[in-house]
Amino acid sequence: MRTVAVVLAGGTGLRLGLGAPKQLAAVGGRPILARAIEAFESAPDVDEVVVVMAAGHVPEAEVIAKPYAKVTRVVEGGPTRTESTLRALAALAHEPGDTRVLFHDAARPFVDARIIAECVATLEREEAVAVAVPSSDTVVVVEGDRVVEMPRRDALRRFQTPQGFRLAVIRTAYERALADPKFAERPPTDDCGVVHRYLPETPIRVVPGSEQNIKITHPVDLLIAEQITAREAGQVSARENGPGSAD
Repeated sequence: MRTVAVVLAGGTGLRLGLGAPKQLAAVGGRPILARAIEAFESAPDVDEVVVVMAAGHVPEAEVIAKPYAKVTRVVEGGPTRTESTLRALAALAHEPGDTRVLFHDAARPFVDARIIAECVATLEREEAVAVAVPSSDTVVVVEGDRVVEMPRRDALRRFQTPQGFRLAVIRTAYERALADPKFAERPPTDDCGVVHRYLPETPIRVVPGSEQNIKITHPVDLLIAEQITAREAGQVSARENGPGSAD
C-alpha cells in the first residue's frame, strides 16, 4: 500500500497582503512551500509528493520542489479548494483505490513527523483520518447578532491538516458531491467535510495535532512563524554546541 502526500498550495495570500501566493513567501529564510514539502520528503512512510500550485505560479513551485526526490509533479490548482483537490485526484487517476493519500495545506509549514506517521498508521486500518487540537476558546453559534447555542468546549476540536483517506473513499465522496446540484451552494471547507457529508457511514478517526502546526493566513501568523523558526534554530545550535562539542 503506497502513501502519496498532496501539498495543496493554491492559496493566493490576499489576506496577507502579498503580491504573490503566500506559500512562496520566506519564513526563516526559506519558502513556506519548501518547508511543507520537506516534512513529507523526510517522512519514511511517504512514497510520493504531489504539489498543487496556484494558477500562474507553477514554474516558481517547480524550482522550489526540484531538490526533493519524492516530488513527482507540480499540478496547477483551481480557483477553489474543491477544484484543487479534484485536480490532484485527476493526477492520481492511475493509483489503485487502496492508496493512502494525505492532503496537506502548504500554509502549514510546521507539521511534524509524529503527526504524519500517525496519519499513515491510522490509514492502515481506517478509511479516513483527520488531525485536530482541542479548542481553547468558547465557540458559540450565532444568528445575526444573537447567541443561539453554546456547544460544550470539551467536545470541540479545531481541524488541522493533513487529512488522509483511502483513495477510493475520497474519489467516491467527490463523485457524489459533483452529482449534487446543491454542492456548489454550500461547499465544505475541507476534504473531510466532503466525506462527512456524502459518505456519512465512513468514520473519520482523529489523531492529535499540534499547536505549532499553525496555518499562515494573517500577517500576525508570519510573525509567529518567524518565532518558531528562530526557536528551532536555537535548539539546533544548542545541540551542536552542547557538552562534547569542539571549542
